[in-house]
Amino acid sequence: MQARQKFRILSICLLFVIQALFLVAIFVENTNSYIVLSFIGLLSLFILYSYLKSPIHHHIHEYESIKIAVWVPIGAIASYYFNQVFGLGPVMGAALTGTLASFIPNINKDSSYLPHLPAAIYCGAFVGMSSSQVAHGFSFILTASVFTAIFLVISKSLLNGVGGKLGTLAFLGVSLTYLLLYLFK
Repeated sequence: MQARQKFRILSICLLFVIQALFLVAIFVENTNSYIVLSFIGLLSLFILYSYLKSPIHHHIHEYESIKIAVWVPIGAIASYYFNQVFGLGPVMGAALTGTLASFIPNINKDSSYLPHLPAAIYCGAFVGMSSSQVAHGFSFILTASVFTAIFLVISKSLLNGVGGKLGTLAFLGVSLTYLLLYLFK
């Protein structure tokens, strides 16, 4: 098996496990119904099937530019600021951050750099949506957004056409930061 195929299978399995754990956490937190658990299991199988059958990877692995990924922490801090300091809440904070970011390409319509920034900023906005029970301040958000930016750089050629990529990357960054703080506390 080629290294590219191994990498594809590993990334699909990792994403599947993370999403399955997320669905199980929702189940454990909200209900103990076996009907819901059966639905989650069926949904997980459909997700796995779609990952294995969809052309979600390029044949050549590319990396997102670091110059674009540095905007992830900026989006995270802005969203968290709107969320916590202004008290707008996580959804409005991320929406305001994403809306403001959407106007950046209009600054210079001939630029090849500016059109890539809204996605990176919006990815950071998902990090900024973190609850104050999980994110204990701006240092947590900054650390989580740096991890998310690293994931964004690495995942340029991964998961193409899969909805929720930016939110999943933010979830990974926040989860990794929380895990590291939990382990080294």
